Amino acid sequence: MERTRSQQLMERAVQVIPGGVNSPVRAFRAVGGEPLFIARGEGAYITDVDGNCFLDCIGSWGPLILGHTPPRVRQAILTQLDCGTTYGAPTEAEVEMAEMLCRLVPSCGMVRMVSSGTEATMSAIRAARGFTGRAKIVKFEGCYHGHADYLLAKSGSGVATLGLPDSAGVPPSIAYDTITVPYNNLGAVRDVFQSHADQIACVIVEPIAGNMGCVLPMEGFLEGLRDLCSQSGALLIFDEVMTGFRVAKGGAQELFGIRPDLTTLGKVMGGGLPAAAYGGRREIMQSMAPLGPIYQAGTLSGNPLAVAAGLATLRIIAEDPALYDRLDAKGRYVAQGLKKAADKAGVPVTVNQVGSMFTLFFHPGPVTDYASAKASDTARFARFHAAMLQQGVYLPPSQFEAAFLSDAMTDGDLELLVGAAAKALQSL
Repeated sequence: MERTRSQQLMERAVQVIPGGVNSPVRAFRAVGGEPLFIARGEGAYITDVDGNCFLDCIGSWGPLILGHTPPRVRQAILTQLDCGTTYGAPTEAEVEMAEMLCRLVPSCGMVRMVSSGTEATMSAIRAARGFTGRAKIVKFEGCYHGHADYLLAKSGSGVATLGLPDSAGVPPSIAYDTITVPYNNLGAVRDVFQSHADQIACVIVEPIAGNMGCVLPMEGFLEGLRDLCSQSGALLIFDEVMTGFRVAKGGAQELFGIRPDLTTLGKVMGGGLPAAAYGGRREIMQSMAPLGPIYQAGTLSGNPLAVAAGLATLRIIAEDPALYDRLDAKGRYVAQGLKKAADKAGVPVTVNQVGSMFTLFFHPGPVTDYASAKASDTARFARFHAAMLQQGVYLPPSQFEAAFLSDAMTDGDLELLVGAAAKALQSL
């Protein structure tokens, strides 16, 4: 049988790249089959190297809220390209980006730009430890905050997809000061604070989890974290790398009315290019070098191309007061359509959705934490994923990843998605 170009490329890739991919979840290990190699994206669709076209419900894992190659973002990149790609020196656009981030996310009095979400969370935690003079951090099972050694304890996402307990190469001593508790379990957090209150530098949380699939905070959970941190002197860090500018203009903190001490941002803020940031209260951020003793640096931080793409994206977001209403309506339509299709097919599922993020869990539900997400029928999800590809819909190749809609998707695209899901669910 003739091999497809994607299969041929995978055969080459595995010889020079571990597993043939540069991020583990792309390998399709959890869903079977082989990954598709993508040649181009436009609007709501991607096309692979064999010419197959798919409705894209990954959106580069969240950044492409406007879809692929929106004209203003593309033009901003081309305009900057004519002036150079990187200088290793300050630019006016960096200042404009920082002003925009602080305006859209009011909890950020100051921000520092980096190149990835992992860098942002590492730096925010270092800032919290340096500012408080404390060592311990509290994180939640199933929340992924990048691949820093001390954050890979029960971290969901790719680790959950591959069935790894944590990660080899992380000495126990590195994770000694990381305390992991169940998501949405405020009682467990209270117990930790009773035992370690004067040692906890920060609590870091995805205010809406996206790395065990889309899981929303229960009523009072985020408020309780805010109160515990305020009472103890610990800092509350919202990891909004995924939710920042995705679920609301000011992120999940705007949606729920909670003000964290530090925030990490990424994905959407880069407009499809590598860009991230961390920011927060001025007195904390003024502890960073060169003003203070907490050191962090990066050669490509504030990269002109990434800043150009990000600024263009954020300006479009800021100028469109109806954007998030449209995205939420799209998300609710898809969630309701998926649930109705599953009920008709007699397949027990739970659909969690907020704005343009959603996950179809093959679990009767509810799915409120890592344990309930992990109880999903991953074999059935794998069959569903393959059936959706056959129907022309590109979903995350993992039960434990959120899917994303874009503003480029039309009513017809959403009907295609729900109709494809109905056929796929019937086939199960």
